[in-house]
Amino acid sequence: MIKKIVSFAALMLLSVASVNASVMVNFLEGAPKDSFVITNTGQCSLQAVRVDIDLTNTTGGLIFDTTANGAGVEVFQPFEVTKGDIQLKDKASVNDGDKILSVIISSIQPNASVSFTIDVDDTMRKSERGMIIVSGAEIENGLVTVTQGSVASSGTFGRNSKAMVNMASCS
Repeated sequence: MIKKIVSFAALMLLSVASVNASVMVNFLEGAPKDSFVITNTGQCSLQAVRVDIDLTNTTGGLIFDTTANGAGVEVFQPFEVTKGDIQLKDKASVNDGDKILSVIISSIQPNASVSFTIDVDDTMRKSERGMIIVSGAEIENGLVTVTQGSVASSGTFGRNSKAMVNMASCS
């Protein structure tokens, strides 16, 4: 009996020591601006996190539409931070027609979110809701990579317009 109690206590100690780190990225279609909300769904604070959103393999052939003259359709919106300490990595703006966007988040606490707006268009001739409105099915297979330090973890957008990235456990 004592052996079982000790084994159970050791198991409980191990489960407490392993704290989860995870990030959820949610795409919200909006007019005239679309939004990306990045939420720390894990149990630890994340510092100096890089988040890459790659639309290359999306079902709808999605692109970022940031200027009036370019690959996008009608309405355009440049990158704009709406919440949190977040900035574009390595450049001042997202180019019209880009498929990859990288941001740096200096710090994000558990259950906290940061967000930004930008216009996203599909490139399909016949799409579910037209080229200026993106449906959940069209962002499916978009890749999100979260990098902290030298460790990168990835997840893909589903039909629900959400991508869950499970990272290495917090220390």
